[in-house]
Amino acid sequence: MKSLNVRQITLAALTGALYVVMSYFSNIFGLSYGHIQCRFSEALTVLPFLCPVTAWGLFAGCIITNILSPYGLPDLIFGSLATLLAAVLTSKCKNKWLAPLPPVICNGVIIGALLAFQQTGLGTAFLPAFAFNAVTVAAGEALACYVLGMALTEALTRSRIVPEQLRT
Repeated sequence: MKSLNVRQITLAALTGALYVVMSYFSNIFGLSYGHIQCRFSEALTVLPFLCPVTAWGLFAGCIITNILSPYGLPDLIFGSLATLLAAVLTSKCKNKWLAPLPPVICNGVIIGALLAFQQTGLGTAFLPAFAFNAVTVAAGEALACYVLGMALTEALTRSRIVPEQLRT
């Protein structure tokens, strides 16, 4: 594993802190948890496309954010792992228009399943509940990632804020 320099660690930490602040701000409007969620912080999940080290900051930020989740320990574990998986997959993307897709899919499937399980258990109502939750979570995620996240990606790319040495 390649060692990280101070700039990369700082960038990851700032990403995590920003994720927490933006998530709690979203929660003021009731958008951070539940069936229909559109965390403003999810726009940051496209950052690993530009700088892969931010994946760890997103993971840490999601853990801290999910401490207040009304869905408890399962959301703390699986929600945070969904964010980490999405961030790692995003860092592997070669096309900026595909970069928001891993967070949309990972969160739709994993959080959709988590919400459905907590609502219905594994009974006959699980599949319809999963379909509903997966679609609503993915829709909110797509809004955050494709609208806010792509705007962020464009702004960072044009302004050259993310130096080339941090992109590796």
